[in-house]
Amino acid sequence: MSPDRWKRLAADYAPMFVIWLIVVLAFGAMSENFLTPRTLSTIAGQVPPLAIMACGMTLVLIIAGIDLSVGSVLALAGTVLCVALAHWKWPLAAAVLAGVAAGGLAGLCNGAVSVLLRVPSFIVTLGTMKMAFGLAMLVTDSETVSVGLRLEPFIQPVLGVPVSFAVAVVMVGATQFVLTNTVLGRHLVAIGTNENAVRLAGVATARKKIVVFTLSGLLSGVAAVFFAARLGAVNADAGAGLELSAIAAVVIGGTSLMGGRGSVINSFIGVLIILTLDAGLAQTGAREFAKHMITGVVIIIAVSLDALRMNLLPRLQNRFFSRTPPRP
Repeated sequence: MSPDRWKRLAADYAPMFVIWLIVVLAFGAMSENFLTPRTLSTIAGQVPPLAIMACGMTLVLIIAGIDLSVGSVLALAGTVLCVALAHWKWPLAAAVLAGVAAGGLAGLCNGAVSVLLRVPSFIVTLGTMKMAFGLAMLVTDSETVSVGLRLEPFIQPVLGVPVSFAVAVVMVGATQFVLTNTVLGRHLVAIGTNENAVRLAGVATARKKIVVFTLSGLLSGVAAVFFAARLGAVNADAGAGLELSAIAAVVIGGTSLMGGRGSVINSFIGVLIILTLDAGLAQTGAREFAKHMITGVVIIIAVSLDALRMNLLPRLQNRFFSRTPPRP
């Protein structure tokens, strides 16, 4: 890899990594129990579901959409998986496929309704969020469904690394590769930047947007497998608030809410920041309302910095660095 390539990678990812490192060291200084194997293991166990959801959310935001249903879709996929195992007595592989398929179907419905009927994705996914929650309650009969240790293979360590964490890292890397090194990825960025121009260039924008929403649903289904494996049980409230955590992580990672710009790796670091904040605030004795307020402030600052970068910096560049051609 060339030195210029290394410099670009450092410029893209080093700032977010340094921010996360500062957060870790700050909480380590405030609590003697924070930088311990137990705390770090707890954070690592929470990473896979949120990181996998953040992959799909990054792609959705890049095309200037939003998916508010991912938390409820995770709950629906998880309940289908657990009910198939515990009540319907399906084999493990079939139950996992059923859960992931439920997530993918929900994502497909989001994309089809939003794109083909031209309904804002905010409205469509808000409706799907409520529908998925209701279906999860119906599937479980409003009860918690336990599967015990039947999903333990998905979280067992291999060479010291939990399978779930390794899968999450692989998915982050694969999604980043698709985004930066494939024609599909370039089309998604272009759609988020100027969809009309891309459509006039002959790109099937509708089909690609439906694919993105379907992927978001599928990834929520995959996240449900690791979520259920970690807890050993799922109910209809399993994904409550996860959609906001996923959006927060992606926005903190620098993905623009206006579309056209984003990084899956930085979204992954955003997940680490969100979960480190939660764990650190709990370790330092912060009350529940303070944790929510601080996380909200971090999100607002991240969005404000994004808006500043999008609006103010181009004006400053035009004012101080543009050259006026000399008059003849």
